[in-house]
Amino acid sequence: MAGGRGRTVRDLRRVNRSSVLRRLYFDGPLSRLELGPATGLSSASISNVTGQLLTEGLLEEAGLVGSDGGRPRTLLRVAPGAGSLIGVDVGETRVRVELFDIALTELARAEYPLKDGGHDVDQVVRLIAEGLDAVRGASPEATGLLGVGIGVPGIVEYDPAQGGAVVHGQTIGWEAVPLEALLRGVAPPGTDVPLFVSNGAKTLGQAEMWFGAGQGAQNAVIALIGSGVGSCVITDGSAYGGAARGAGEWGHTTLHLRGRQCRCGSRGCLEAYVGAEAVLDRWREAGGDPGGADEEEALAALLDSGDTVAGAVLEETAEYLGAGIADLVNLFNPERIVLAGWAGLLMGPQLLPRVREMTERYALRYPAARATVELGRLGTDAVTVGAATLPLSHFLDSGGTRDTEAPATEASVRG
Repeated sequence: MAGGRGRTVRDLRRVNRSSVLRRLYFDGPLSRLELGPATGLSSASISNVTGQLLTEGLLEEAGLVGSDGGRPRTLLRVAPGAGSLIGVDVGETRVRVELFDIALTELARAEYPLKDGGHDVDQVVRLIAEGLDAVRGASPEATGLLGVGIGVPGIVEYDPAQGGAVVHGQTIGWEAVPLEALLRGVAPPGTDVPLFVSNGAKTLGQAEMWFGAGQGAQNAVIALIGSGVGSCVITDGSAYGGAARGAGEWGHTTLHLRGRQCRCGSRGCLEAYVGAEAVLDRWREAGGDPGGADEEEALAALLDSGDTVAGAVLEETAEYLGAGIADLVNLFNPERIVLAGWAGLLMGPQLLPRVREMTERYALRYPAARATVELGRLGTDAVTVGAATLPLSHFLDSGGTRDTEAPATEASVRG
């Protein structure tokens, strides 16, 4: 039976369930009385929907709250144990796989360094598959897997002819890699669930918008600064995605004509000046010596050096970064810019005051006066947390139903 505008009773039921689940997930615990005005549903609909969700184990009671002279009201929340989620970060130096409950409490993790083979596709696919198997084996008490989200460096498109998500990762040598099809070919038993592949900066952005420094903003840019540089652009509460799911390649905007060589093959990209790899290269060229340390240790050494050479490199980095952020301010008029990623969080406490000054110097005064520049709050696990929010958002949008296919379009960034 069809409802208004062609919607069926089943569609309306899913929408009502989704509305209740989302409200309780982001604002709960709430009573049934509070859910009515919060969702716009009638008291009868609230009673019906919550009854179904409680019976299915998707909701649980979370105590009582007093009422004005009446009986105490029961609070409800989304049950953390109603399912499990996996987030994967295909990073610059490692593959990280984490298993979470629905409340995004970590249950297990596995990490694999990317060494001699680098980002060889077969190696990365094998490590992801091993990680999926490892985290599920390490937490056998975890309930039914709702989906797997994967953050990757590069642009992601959906191509049914190639089995789903295809990755264009120019900086790591991936050209139209059918990652979803490859993973489905080697995934361990029990992982035939929705699979979501997205740009890593966008998964980080989703995590910071839901739970971190982006909360409450309608227009923001979440910047990922690691070995390379990326961003997630939020406009009117949603991630801007362009024709493919990778818009936000801020690191490959041109900062300097005929400038430094970038990993993407072009010259003068922002990434070639403010990515951790580039910052360390500039330090070496100026006479600095990071020794045999890995990239993270070397960047920490640069920040702790205190000599004039290191100081000059950091001062220049702050100016380059401020100029890059000014471009974001002028283009998107965000109310908030969040610096995240392992290198951004490492450099941020020392460079942030100067970065803010340089942003104001290079941006137009009106939008700059209305934008703040802040550090991310979720640490270096933000990409995996954000990746796990992709199947979580699909689960909430579907009203708590379970299926084995992810939709062709990405989940919304906003809760």
